[in-house]
Amino acid sequence: MNAPEKIRLTQFSHGGGCGCKIAPAVLSEILASAPIRGLPKDLLVGTETADDAAVYRLNDEQALVATTDFFTPIVDDPFDFGRIAATNAISDVFAMGGKPIMALALVGMPLDKLPVSVIRGILAGGESVCAQAGIPIAGGHSIDVLEPIYGLVVLGLVHPSKVKRNSTARAGDSLILGKPLGVGILSAALKKGKLSEAGYARMLEWTTKLNTPGEALAEMEGVHALTDVTGFGLAGHLLEILRGSKLAGEVRFDSLPIIPEALEWVKQGVATGASGRNWKGYGHEVVFRGEDWQQKLLTDPQTSGGLLVACAAEAVPQVLDAFKAKGFAQACVIGKLSAGTPKLTVI
Repeated sequence: MNAPEKIRLTQFSHGGGCGCKIAPAVLSEILASAPIRGLPKDLLVGTETADDAAVYRLNDEQALVATTDFFTPIVDDPFDFGRIAATNAISDVFAMGGKPIMALALVGMPLDKLPVSVIRGILAGGESVCAQAGIPIAGGHSIDVLEPIYGLVVLGLVHPSKVKRNSTARAGDSLILGKPLGVGILSAALKKGKLSEAGYARMLEWTTKLNTPGEALAEMEGVHALTDVTGFGLAGHLLEILRGSKLAGEVRFDSLPIIPEALEWVKQGVATGASGRNWKGYGHEVVFRGEDWQQKLLTDPQTSGGLLVACAAEAVPQVLDAFKAKGFAQACVIGKLSAGTPKLTVI
């Protein structure tokens, strides 16, 4: 009797992980006509600045952080896919300076194509990360769909005066990135069957590493703005900070932390389709005269990417110490902000 054929989850995906986000230009067009009606005074953060989560004040000491994130498989292993998706969803609470308290599972599976054991593996992966974060999966919803989809609704708490937004950076701030770039490039290499075992291990290492420094950053007055780098790439999410804060930004390309194998593959032309869509959506807001492979790194969609911090120059040592205390040794200063028209200059 022949052994059952091994299921490759990525064969069901037209795009994996945060690379399957709607392109920035298309999303802007969709949301441009969305009605904004009277907002309650206790809604501290809504849709106005493309922030990472909604925040609603409950009382003088607590505000509720609410977010959701889900996507199609970025890897073939069910358990790993579940871990990555859960880590990515929880990140948005940390990106607001919050502490996660509970999650709900969002599950869409092609039941006629995937064995129950595979679906169980995906859910188990998500549960393992939630256990690591110290939160329960308290419920959820599931449907039968054409592509596998998994993610979480995540709720957290933060003090109303310590919410970290993406629109409150200040001129003179330094920019710090918490994780290295290149996850999208590694996922593209994986889909082409080119990624090494070591490269896959690095990809898993970073995509399943919870952005726990976010809680400590919430306590620092010198941290003025915070977001996480996901599907729109470093350039896209930094531009959200610049637009919201009405500032200009400068990034030194040579200062960017990059996963070594991703650097090798991108120089050989390996990249996701989302990278090109990202550039088409916001490239006109970027002053950049580098090479094509460098552009692909700037726009590379990061699944479960790092925290991007705008902080006062004197707060840089404290911010870097907070990252290193949680095992983010590659966190580093990548640029600065200044007064001026919202645009990004890469040197």
